[in-house]
Amino acid sequence: MKRPIVGIIGNHHLINDSYSAHAGGAMNTEAVACVADCLPLLIAADPRYVSVEELMEACDGFLLTGGRPNVHPEEYGEAETEAHGAFDRARDAITLPLVRACVDCGQPFLGICRGFQEVNVAMGGSLHPEIRDLPGRMNHRMPPDGTLEEKFALRHKVTFTDAGVFHQLMGAPEVMTNTLHGQGVKQPGARVVVDGLAPDGTPEALYIKDAPGFTLSVQWHPEWNAESDPVSRPLFTAFGQAVHAWANARQPRSLKMA
Repeated sequence: MKRPIVGIIGNHHLINDSYSAHAGGAMNTEAVACVADCLPLLIAADPRYVSVEELMEACDGFLLTGGRPNVHPEEYGEAETEAHGAFDRARDAITLPLVRACVDCGQPFLGICRGFQEVNVAMGGSLHPEIRDLPGRMNHRMPPDGTLEEKFALRHKVTFTDAGVFHQLMGAPEVMTNTLHGQGVKQPGARVVVDGLAPDGTPEALYIKDAPGFTLSVQWHPEWNAESDPVSRPLFTAFGQAVHAWANARQPRSLKMA
C-alpha cells in the first residue's frame, strides 16, 4: 500500500564548515517512517528551489523540525541582537507561509522545537531570544557535554491544560520531556492555544484554535526514541493518522477528542 508523503523541513548546513548542504536529522526520518507510517521526504527549505504551492501539492503533511538557526526577529517586528543567534532566512521564507497555508486548508503539520516557534511566529506571535536570561526561568538548552542519550534525557515536566487536547492524547495531565532550546514563545500568536507549560512557565505545547486540520506542535524533541517513548509515540501516531486521512481524501482531519 502506498504510504502518504511527509515533507521533512530541512536546515541549511555546512559540511566541514565549507560545503553547503540541506540536512535533516535521521531520527526525524525514523519517526516519520516507523511511527507515523509515512514516506519521509527531506525538503530543501529555500524559495529559490521550491514554492509553498509545490510543496503542498507534492506532500500530504509536514514535519517542521528543530535546528540550530532561529527564526529571524524581523519576522515578529523586533531588531536582531547577538542573543538571537544564527538564522536561516531561506527557511523562514518557506515555513512561515507554509504554516499559514496549512492552517487555512487543513493540511496536517507537526511542529518540533524551532518548528514550534515557527508556528507561533507564522500566526503573529513573538519569541524570547534567550529563555535562561529571564527571571525565574531554567536553562532549557542542550547540555554541552555528554552522550546523545544524556543530551536527550528527560529533564523536566510539562503540565497540560486539564482535559485539553494534549492531556487527552497523552492520557495524562503531565509528562516528562527532554529540553534542547534557547528561545521560546513570548507572546502567543492569533488563535495559538498554549496547551502545555514547563514548571517555570515556558510554553511547551500548542495548537491552533479552530484549525480544520492537525496543528499540534511541541517545544521538546519527540523524534528522539519515538518508537518506544510513551510521550513521543502517541504524538507521531496521531500525526500519521491525520496525514493518512488527508492523503486518502485530501480533506482535513483535526485531533478531536471526546
